Amino acid sequence: MEHLWLFALFVFGIIVLPGMDMAFVLASSLVDGRRSGLAAVAGMVAGGAVHTLMGALGVGLLLQLVPVAFNTVLAAGALYVAWMGVALWRSPATIAQVGEQPSRPRLATFGRAIATCLLNPKAYVFMVAVFPQFVRPAQGHLGAQIAAMGAIIAATQSFVYGGVALGAGALRRRLAASVSVQARIARAVALLLLATSAWALGTGWAS
Repeated sequence: MEHLWLFALFVFGIIVLPGMDMAFVLASSLVDGRRSGLAAVAGMVAGGAVHTLMGALGVGLLLQLVPVAFNTVLAAGALYVAWMGVALWRSPATIAQVGEQPSRPRLATFGRAIATCLLNPKAYVFMVAVFPQFVRPAQGHLGAQIAAMGAIIAATQSFVYGGVALGAGALRRRLAASVSVQARIARAVALLLLATSAWALGTGWAS
């Protein structure tokens, strides 16, 4: 299955690009700490597994063939990420103050990460446009190939997003003594979420 190496490189190139999923992991780790960021990573991996299953079942193709359905998912995802950005901007707690307050339950972060991943329309496009190109009937059992590709996606998400979560968590600890800097970072992350949602909506709308 040498074609799977090409698939792995392609997946890495897509996941490493900043987007809605990466922005959520970054925000979770900066605001609530490394463990929250890792919970977000786990949610993204779970969401990716659902995307793989839906791609195998053809749900992604249906969304592409019905623009209204695709646009609905796109709008819901963009608005959800924008809502998180607005909530972070308006929150009276800076990153420094978060350490003095109970963090959001990691299970809740996990669930929100799954929702963010499933509301990311780019993943459906990937499953329709790219995923089928690497499924080769001549290379063996289709179920085994799809499972292997799903494992590649999960491993790549864990590596890339895990690095983001750990890096942001380390940055958060280093800035623990500077309330003003942390407040600016919180605002910057909020703007990142808002910009990401606007970009996703502006570039992905299907006519």
